[in-house]
Amino acid sequence: MPDSGDRPLWRTILTPRWSGLLVLALAIAGVMSVMGVWQLGVYRSKTADATAHRAQAAPVALQSLFSIDEGLPSKAVSRRVTVDGTWGPAADQVFIADRSQDSRNGFWVVSPVKLSDSDAVMVVRGWVPSVTDAAAKAPTGPVQLTGTVIASEAEDSSDDAAKGRVLSSLRIPTIVHLVDYRVYDAFVVQESVSGRVPSPAPTVVQAPPPPTDHAGLRNIAYAFQWWIFAAFTLWMWGRMVLDARRSVDEPDDEPADAGPDERADAGPGDRAEESVESSGTVSA
Repeated sequence: MPDSGDRPLWRTILTPRWSGLLVLALAIAGVMSVMGVWQLGVYRSKTADATAHRAQAAPVALQSLFSIDEGLPSKAVSRRVTVDGTWGPAADQVFIADRSQDSRNGFWVVSPVKLSDSDAVMVVRGWVPSVTDAAAKAPTGPVQLTGTVIASEAEDSSDDAAKGRVLSSLRIPTIVHLVDYRVYDAFVVQESVSGRVPSPAPTVVQAPPPPTDHAGLRNIAYAFQWWIFAAFTLWMWGRMVLDARRSVDEPDDEPADAGPDERADAGPGDRAEESVESSGTVSA
């Protein structure tokens, strides 16, 4: 029996069975690799570079990004938008506490802009040092403005809403209970105003960067999972080929029973011993 070294591995691989399985393994690994690349692309769409790219785009009408019946989509965060409407009731204006501007602590002024009789968007008009400052007075009349879309903050401020119009965080879920019309699930940080500009006006603030999207990190994990599965598929095929080669080439370890020729070659003493062993008795 030839040893395993006399049988090249490629001869096993080129058999129809293992060649077919190799094609199947390569196809499966290829699909898994593509899935990994796709997950990596999803992650890249959520990075700061993608957000910066959206911020550099020309402003579009807020209503063209998403409707008031939808939640804020990720594609709309940090987009520059235009808002055309009428300033809402002064009683619906709110203030967000503990906001810093030029190393001074103060408040953000948030006012509604009515887009229709039933719909509105909350606009961060700017910063004031106190809620009694002259610039904090709510504006009236029609308005056209440009600003940046931002999402609600995570901190809950429901308890603050029960005490008045000064809130600790910027949250649409809190504000919806303070007004009697529908509002968009987003804020617009005002950059500029066309037409009549209130004077004095709050100090314009920069839109805060979007929070870190931890969900995007899961996409990286998914990408590596797909690539590991692809490598494992090819490894399993290689392991099966090696096992098949060894099962064919390994010699039989069990000795065969002696044949007639071997018994013929045995000497007289050997035959006598066989006779004694077979009978189990010795004559006197």
